[in-house]
Amino acid sequence: MKLNTLGHLGYCTNIHAGETWPDHFDALQQAVPELKRRLSPDGPFGIGLRLSDVASEELEKLENLVAFQHWLADNDCYVFTMNGFPFGGFHHTVVKDQVHTPDWTTEARVEYTKRLFRILSVLLPVDELGNAIQGGVSTSPLSYRHWFEWDQPAARDYIFSQTTQNVLEVVAELIKLRQQTDRLMHLDLEPEPDGVIETSDEFIAWFTDYLLPMGIEQLTEQFGLTDEEAEARICEHVRLCYDVCHFAVGYEQPADVLAKIKEYGLRVGKIQISAALKAQFPADAEGRAAVRQAFEQFNEPTYLHQVVARTQSGELLRFKDLPEALAAFDETHAEWRAHFHVPLFVSDYGVLQSTQDDIGEVLRLLTDRPFTNQMEVETYTWDVLPEALKLDLVDSIEREIRWVLSDLEVRVG
Repeated sequence: MKLNTLGHLGYCTNIHAGETWPDHFDALQQAVPELKRRLSPDGPFGIGLRLSDVASEELEKLENLVAFQHWLADNDCYVFTMNGFPFGGFHHTVVKDQVHTPDWTTEARVEYTKRLFRILSVLLPVDELGNAIQGGVSTSPLSYRHWFEWDQPAARDYIFSQTTQNVLEVVAELIKLRQQTDRLMHLDLEPEPDGVIETSDEFIAWFTDYLLPMGIEQLTEQFGLTDEEAEARICEHVRLCYDVCHFAVGYEQPADVLAKIKEYGLRVGKIQISAALKAQFPADAEGRAAVRQAFEQFNEPTYLHQVVARTQSGELLRFKDLPEALAAFDETHAEWRAHFHVPLFVSDYGVLQSTQDDIGEVLRLLTDRPFTNQMEVETYTWDVLPEALKLDLVDSIEREIRWVLSDLEVRVG
């Protein structure tokens, strides 16, 4: 939905199970019209579309794409962003580190991402002035660092060089698509715990040390651009996906992240509005045991739930998954933050809390000085939440979006 001067708000459809286009479309038909009726009866309703690789191949077929366009128009809905991180199965299967497969070292990831952009270039609507709105596709943080000898500089350089070359292939495609369609679209890299790009500093270092120098050399030759023009194109077409959950797990302060991004002349493509779990450990043994036991309730086998522990001395210890953190827990741990996307509208889970305050801070900074016009609610873990937290899916999505609207203090329409 369009939120006055703040841009577009929608929910990410990776919440729905199914990996074929008929599965995806059926889920949209069941959920979206009712959500629009409740949340945006008098204005268009925005969707953050997630397509698996299989579904993207099916949707790109002309008859399917035209039928979907007609359905969007008939229901006064529109697609303004897409989630291109999960390539294959994302529900009812063990995902864990395979969410990064295939990674950005592969041609399969390149072709999938290009396909998503071709679809998005057709689906993007025009605004009241007749201009196409911008659109983005979020993607993985290049790869998963534990697949490599990450402590070896030569291994890191090889991975960054290879993945960057493939990202630049997509940048070239985006430049061509803009020339052909006048659609400005951007690839939004999503830092994540244990990703090859994990933090804001690592995103900036990759951008300045690899993407810009390699990109300027290639784009000047390929498109006849000056160095300055090539740099501008790269900054237009590659941006940061600010997943609030991921940065909160790493104890990064929103104002610091945004200040660094601005300092280097980089951009935020979209905000993924999401919350993580956190808890500070009390001093007494009984209280510490209660917090640890509460985290155990969220130890489920489908997704990675990386944990970053802050010690009494302020050191950050990173664990690949919740079982490793639970096994390593000791009296030096002062706080845990866990990568588990929990509902936005709940701040307390007994002795655990959510990082809801980080969302509020990001949205405050957005309203003070807008840094993107795309917001996507992204809580995909409803199937694997503890039983007491499971609610009707449509009701849950409605509550998520209403919580965001309430925090932003804007009126839909």
